[in-house]
Amino acid sequence: MSHEVDRQPPAATDTCCDGCSADAPAKPSLSDDRRAVLSRRVRLLVGATITYNVIEAIVAITAGTAASSAALIGFGLDSTIEVASATAVAWQFSSKDPEARERVTLRIIAVSFFALAAYVTFDAVRALFGTGEAEHSTVGIVLAALSLLIMPALSAAQRRTGRELGSGSVVADSKQTLLCTYLSGVLLVGLVLNSLFGWSWADPLAALVIAGVAIKEGREAWRGEHCC
Repeated sequence: MSHEVDRQPPAATDTCCDGCSADAPAKPSLSDDRRAVLSRRVRLLVGATITYNVIEAIVAITAGTAASSAALIGFGLDSTIEVASATAVAWQFSSKDPEARERVTLRIIAVSFFALAAYVTFDAVRALFGTGEAEHSTVGIVLAALSLLIMPALSAAQRRTGRELGSGSVVADSKQTLLCTYLSGVLLVGLVLNSLFGWSWADPLAALVIAGVAIKEGREAWRGEHCC
C-alpha cells in the first residue's frame, strides 16, 4: 500500500540586496501613513543637506582661493558632489513611487562617490609633490570644525530614516554625508598641522585613505548593496 507524502515547498527565504539571507523582507512593512511621514522626513533631510553644502562650498572655495589652499578648494568641490548626491535622492522622493527611481538614484550616488575619489586622489597626489605653500586660514579651520559637528548628526538621521524606510539610496546618501565628515576631519587636521608645524604632507596622505573608502562605497551603491 503506497502512502502519499505531502510535500510542502520549502519556505521562501528573502534575500537582501547584498546577498544576505533573512527571514524578514528586505523592504519593511510600513503603513501608508508611516511611509508618508518618512518620505517627508527624507525630503527635509536632503533639503538641509543641499542648503548646508551649497553654503559650505561657497565659503570653502572662496577661503581656499584666498589662502592658496588646494585642500580647502577640494573640500568645497566635495561639497558640490554631496549636493549632487542629495539632489538625486530629492528627485527620487519627488515621485509618487520613489522605489521605481531607486536604482537610478543609486547609480547617480555611486558616480558621485567615484567623482569624489578621483578628485581627492588627484588633489592629494598634487599636494604630495608640492604645488606651493598654502597660507594659514582661520575661516577654513572654523568651517571644518563646524562640519565635524553638523555632518555626523545629519548622516545618522539619514541612515535611521533610510533603514526604517528600506531605502538603499537614502542609506547610501548617508554614507556620502559621513564621508564628508571624514574629509572635514582630514581638512581640519591638515590645516592645523600646516599652521602650527608646516606639516603639509599629513593632509594628502589621509585624503588618499578616504579616496579608497569612497571607491568602496561607490561600488556598493552601484551594486545596490546598501538596503540591508
